[in-house]
Amino acid sequence: MQTPPDHAYPTHWEADVVLRDGGTARIRPITPADAERLVSFYEQVSDESKYYRFFAPYPRLSDRDVHRFTHHDYVDRVGLAATVGGEFIATVRYDRIDARGLPAKSPEDDQAEVAFLVQDAHQGRGVASALLEHIAAVARERGIRRFAAEVLPANTKMIKVFTDAGYTQKRTFEDGVVRLEFDLEPTEQSLAVMRGREQRAEARSVQRLLAPGSIAVVGTGRAPGGVGRTALRNILDAGFTGRVHAVNHAFPEDLHRLQPEDVPAARTLRAIREPVDLAVIAVPADAVPDVVRDCGEHGVQGVLVLSSGYAEAGPDGRERQRALLQQARSYGMRLIGPNAFGLINTAPDVRLNASFAPQMPGSGRIGLFTQSGAIGIALLSGLHERGPGDDGIAGISTFVSTGNRADVSGNDLLQFWYDDPHTDVAILYLESIGNPRKFARLARRTAAVKPVVVAKGARHHGTAPLGHAVPTVRVPDSTVAALMRQAGVIRVDTVTELIDAGLVLAAQPLPAGPRIAILGNSESLALLAYDACLTEGLRPQRPRVLPSAATPEEFRAALAETLAGNTCDAVVVTAIPWMGEEGAAAHGEGEGPALAAALRAAATTHPGKPVTVVHLAMDDLATTLAAPPAPHDPHAPEPTAQPRSATPGTQDRTPAPEAPADPRPVRIPAYPAAERAVRALAEAVRYAAWRRAAAEPGRVPEYDDIQEAAAGADVERLLDRLTTDVAPGRSVALPPADAEALLARYGIHPRPTLPAPAPDAAVRAAARLGYPVALKTTAPHLRHRADLGGVRLDVAGETELRRTYAELTDFLGSPEELRPVVQAMVPRGVDTVVRAAIDPAAGAVLSFGLAGAPSQLLGDIAHRLIPATDREVNEQIRSIRSAPLLFGWRGSQPVDTAALEDLLLRVSRLVDDHPEVVAVDLEPVVVAPHGLAVLGASVRLARPPATTDLGPRRLPVY
Repeated sequence: MQTPPDHAYPTHWEADVVLRDGGTARIRPITPADAERLVSFYEQVSDESKYYRFFAPYPRLSDRDVHRFTHHDYVDRVGLAATVGGEFIATVRYDRIDARGLPAKSPEDDQAEVAFLVQDAHQGRGVASALLEHIAAVARERGIRRFAAEVLPANTKMIKVFTDAGYTQKRTFEDGVVRLEFDLEPTEQSLAVMRGREQRAEARSVQRLLAPGSIAVVGTGRAPGGVGRTALRNILDAGFTGRVHAVNHAFPEDLHRLQPEDVPAARTLRAIREPVDLAVIAVPADAVPDVVRDCGEHGVQGVLVLSSGYAEAGPDGRERQRALLQQARSYGMRLIGPNAFGLINTAPDVRLNASFAPQMPGSGRIGLFTQSGAIGIALLSGLHERGPGDDGIAGISTFVSTGNRADVSGNDLLQFWYDDPHTDVAILYLESIGNPRKFARLARRTAAVKPVVVAKGARHHGTAPLGHAVPTVRVPDSTVAALMRQAGVIRVDTVTELIDAGLVLAAQPLPAGPRIAILGNSESLALLAYDACLTEGLRPQRPRVLPSAATPEEFRAALAETLAGNTCDAVVVTAIPWMGEEGAAAHGEGEGPALAAALRAAATTHPGKPVTVVHLAMDDLATTLAAPPAPHDPHAPEPTAQPRSATPGTQDRTPAPEAPADPRPVRIPAYPAAERAVRALAEAVRYAAWRRAAAEPGRVPEYDDIQEAAAGADVERLLDRLTTDVAPGRSVALPPADAEALLARYGIHPRPTLPAPAPDAAVRAAARLGYPVALKTTAPHLRHRADLGGVRLDVAGETELRRTYAELTDFLGSPEELRPVVQAMVPRGVDTVVRAAIDPAAGAVLSFGLAGAPSQLLGDIAHRLIPATDREVNEQIRSIRSAPLLFGWRGSQPVDTAALEDLLLRVSRLVDDHPEVVAVDLEPVVVAPHGLAVLGASVRLARPPATTDLGPRRLPVY
């Protein structure tokens, strides 16, 4: 049977997926060319599994079976296979059936019977669950809304696959068979199940890379130096707890151990007689494919490719990079690189430094991801300077620098860090974002439990580095910043700010609010901190200035008293060296350690509020604060139960509360400038506020008057009509009447606009709408340009309308150029603009601003990710700088912001429900004291639908 010409091989159904154990598989449609693969696959399936599939002994497939299972029309009969190394490991198929369960004779039937078969060696890896997600998406695309499956009661694994999927189900038992029927419409539960599986699988795939039991360094040079030998040396120097092998095809046949490292040596991976979990590849690019093939055949779980010569080298290298990714995934392996800097795991039971970093970083609570090796060096070096040693303030848990980032990305690390008990703060330096919608979703979820700090490179250059696999899209940096802020991401601009923010978030509790106390022994430095707080939008208190020669005990008492009060949420301590001979004689030359111990003692008694230190010329203070305190610190003063009050001669009558037991030492971040300390603290304040708000995130309202199904039918009909000659992926503008009808399905009713190609037509339109009217041009260069005379308002009658029409055309051009329209006048108010768009770099975005100069000239626009909640649109309206114009600025009457919020939510729902709607533009929206009026509306559609984050999980392919 030949595939019908209108249903050619559906390439877009192909996908790479991560399985439960962290390995990968490829899912693709089965074709007639797969006959031998199918027979070989079936021969490897146990008799029990065959019995569960066919309900009878079925030792082999007949020629008729092979033909039936490999020939599909990709509509009523579809088969998908999961493959590893090009061979089948599992299959799934559906056949459309009618209401009686018989083969369907009409495409109107929306039910299909589904069946799976998984090779026994791959059962338990989550293959069937992944196949179910993809076959369900295929079925929905082909108009199938329900699946039915008949399963033997003893086949508990397959029953669990269906029942755990989260779809709405009906279960019956008849004639010794369990019959399951379930709707394929995604539900909150099914989406939660899918994303939960995705998180666990992708986290596991990263964990396998970061904690291998054995490593092979392929390309280890025979002489010291070189990329491979350096990588091997760094792995060994870090104290890696697993097994290490050196591999080089140029090794002599009689070389069994490489010296002086004294590690096993082999000419090829095939010569290694034990499993290898991670291969570090450091051979020339043209030799990498052979090495990756050997890795796949040896069962290696992941590869770290240090080799260069890929996409960063030009078009040929980009094609080489695509082939490398495809080859690695075909064997079920994840790939870091190519052109990677490497990875680090400081966990005591791993101690892995498979990177070019010459020194193993100290262990700690910060996770690092960079795309750039140079930035990776800067981050590691900067953190080391701020707190060297294990368990110091600047220690890291894990580090990955991916270079060209062909496979493993920041999204994968967010999946891993989300529930990694060793990571408290996630820091990422990104130059490109491959899957922005997924990044926003993962960042938001991770930020709900631990801080995510991001610096985005290439913000103004407009292009990412050549080696990056993702396409580059120009997006206003303000848009990216606003969307990251909405997702709870702490967005900073520089590597220094990444470190500054990461230190305070890793070492200190989150502040309960923006009230900042400032104390120290320098009034000037305290005032600098005060001014910096105001600049960052914090609420600083009047600084408390101690004597310039204040002792560590006085610092301790002042800090303890400040922390014990209820008037501040965080404290900035400023410190300068003691001045003059008296200070030096009293305190000695090493005042830093003593002061550090004093500040720690105070912070320990009141651990609920963050403390940061600003120091000038006191590097020993910063170093001591950054390191974990030594047992029985000789510099630590004896704590007092009643710290000194701010008023001399008195004491606080309330004893200081005892500090709760905390297994981690108190570590206080120190900064050499007040502005840096306050900026980092301000980020913590804003993040804490977001965390509190995220606990009550608002809701996406349900509307009784929304006609979602009818709108979907309209979209399909319009796409069929308008995209016949349009290239795939290109959008089309809806005719005004169709745009208005589609918007009306969601309760959005633009005011009628009638064409006026001549004066008589304008008069007839005005008579139909009723005076007064507005006469407007719709020429693109004059649209909404009242300042150029393109809009004439409050035209009261026919005579005035004819005169206005003549003035308009005499001054601005012919009716053919201007394309005039007539519209009824609406109550006066504030002109606003509401837009929604599928942004290739940011996902679905809802935008709002005031029409005209505020948005066009000043860029005063607020953005939120779609779907937006009622709380988010409430904040969105109030977040623009020109928002006071909506709320009665200088005595004007406030407008109906509740109606405006409702409109924003309806637009958000439209785009979220129908991803084919790639742009909605409502301008102007006149918001009056009571109600609003949409005066201009346009809608664009695209096929195939823009990529959403609701489909089956898949790895990106570039």
